[in-house]
Amino acid sequence: MRILGIDYGDRRTGVSVSDELEFLANAVTTIKSADIQTVAQEIAKISVTHNAKKIVIGLPKNMDGTEGFRAKRTRELGNMLLQLLSDTEIIYYDERMTTMAAAQYMNITGFKGKKRKANIDMLAADIILQDYLDSKR
Repeated sequence: MRILGIDYGDRRTGVSVSDELEFLANAVTTIKSADIQTVAQEIAKISVTHNAKKIVIGLPKNMDGTEGFRAKRTRELGNMLLQLLSDTEIIYYDERMTTMAAAQYMNITGFKGKKRKANIDMLAADIILQDYLDSKR
């Protein structure tokens, strides 16, 4: 079964998908929209295209483990996805440090400027999904 990984942001949302064996995450796209309904609809389309039955959404938590405004907004997105994709399981996965890990990777590999901005959210989604896949083993 394929699983989607989501790094939801205010302006850009990264999307990643697993292979059929749920072993590797692969970046798919970045959705460029600030409108949560548009983001939910685009994720739903991608989910149907890839026949994903599970969506792992990175849940932003504070360093002390509490949830703030961003986590509430992320759960809103998850609820919208449940309405659009009633047969899909939504999983919230702690995303602390994933954007920082993505930035470090991009520093090491030499991503700069516009190319960096366009890819960091996909890479963060990749990291969220890969961490989730690895945690299942």
